[in-house]
Amino acid sequence: MQTVKMVVTGAFNSGKTKFVQTVSEIDVVNTERKVTSVEEKIKAQTTVAMDFGRITVDNELVLYLFGTPGQKRFDFMWEILSEGMLGFIIMVDSTRPETFRETRTILETFRAYAPTPFVVAANKQDLEDAWEVDDIRIALRLDPNIKIISCSSIDKRDVKEVLLQLLNTILIELS
Repeated sequence: MQTVKMVVTGAFNSGKTKFVQTVSEIDVVNTERKVTSVEEKIKAQTTVAMDFGRITVDNELVLYLFGTPGQKRFDFMWEILSEGMLGFIIMVDSTRPETFRETRTILETFRAYAPTPFVVAANKQDLEDAWEVDDIRIALRLDPNIKIISCSSIDKRDVKEVLLQLLNTILIELS
């Protein structure tokens, strides 16, 4: 059986934990702790080390999903979690353009760790104030060949589509 390590990263509150929880076939191993900083206004808990989930694609393929912490003070985990990854997903909160610059920095950091395939998941597209995917592409200064997938991290079909897009991107790179 082949296993593929994928990392789900992005800024604070972009939907990484929910993304992994939505699709994992096992109880997600997570390290959520009470938020003790300014971000408390947004949510009560944050990932401090990682989230871990698993999904079996078929008899031959299992995906291991590692969600990173989004807060800068926990960024020491990013390089550790990136080791051995075959690809990564950068989550963007489509409703919070004030996080786009930080998202771009995280993207550049992960590309420096390992030149692996990645896709962008434009999360929270189900919300009224979500930016359009084309506008997110411009804001993040992404090439037209970079895949941006519209999604909601609470929708299992959307999460599976993002994972399939990344898997296809990895397969193209490997061939």
